[in-house]
Amino acid sequence: MNEKSRLLTIGQFAALHGINKKTLMWYDEIGLFRPVAVNPENGYRCYSYHQSPVLETILLLRELDVSLTDIQNFMKNRSAKSMNSLLEEKIEALDLQIMHLQAVRKTLCGYRQDMHTLLTMDLGEISIVEKEERCLVTVEIDENTTFEKEVELVTAETARYQLGRLHHASYGSMIPVSSLQKGNFNDYTRLFIEIPFLKQAKGLHMQPGGKYLRAFHKGDWAGLTLRYQEILDYACQQGLTLLGYSYEKGINETVAERMEDYIVQIEILLGD
Repeated sequence: MNEKSRLLTIGQFAALHGINKKTLMWYDEIGLFRPVAVNPENGYRCYSYHQSPVLETILLLRELDVSLTDIQNFMKNRSAKSMNSLLEEKIEALDLQIMHLQAVRKTLCGYRQDMHTLLTMDLGEISIVEKEERCLVTVEIDENTTFEKEVELVTAETARYQLGRLHHASYGSMIPVSSLQKGNFNDYTRLFIEIPFLKQAKGLHMQPGGKYLRAFHKGDWAGLTLRYQEILDYACQQGLTLLGYSYEKGINETVAERMEDYIVQIEILLGD
């Protein structure tokens, strides 16, 4: 006799699928999934191994947060066409969820890197680091752009890229190296937004990969002028060529309580 043709008790069938037997009892009560037989003497439910694919389909749909009503409707009109349509819909939803989780993971890794930097950094040091190319959303600003306007511009861009939450991206500002070399240390021309899941696209700013001069500044913005002068002096002494922009971003915003504790990371691309 084929072992797969034997009937299983509700406990055995539940254990086979890794669920509680009360779940099977509930499915039976609502007419979603019934046993193949019921013992007339004791009312015990019995299931066939061949019912497994149907139950696994139901469990999969429940795992995908499909409502019981929708599952019941699907089970009443099961077909390859309806199954294909449902799977396509759920795969698309899962792809979006995966992309979201990958973006959150990248954001968390960025925060962790910032915390590692905070724990190991020497505030007075100017170092050279290697960075990979990254894609940035930027908005143009000038000395007349108010803070309210900056917020408006950033909000518009986050909405455009369906960012949803501010913590899903990192933010900073950019100053042309040419301005720094002229002593215009407050000549911010762009704000940047780094969105973790964003790929290269037309109209976006590509921050080049390569060697960067990195320094830090702690305290209010007024002290940045002196820090930039130190950076320029260091580059001159070391015979280094600065290119493009200075990219500034706060690295301890999540843990700093006072403005005087705020730390800005400064990175400037080096020429060959």
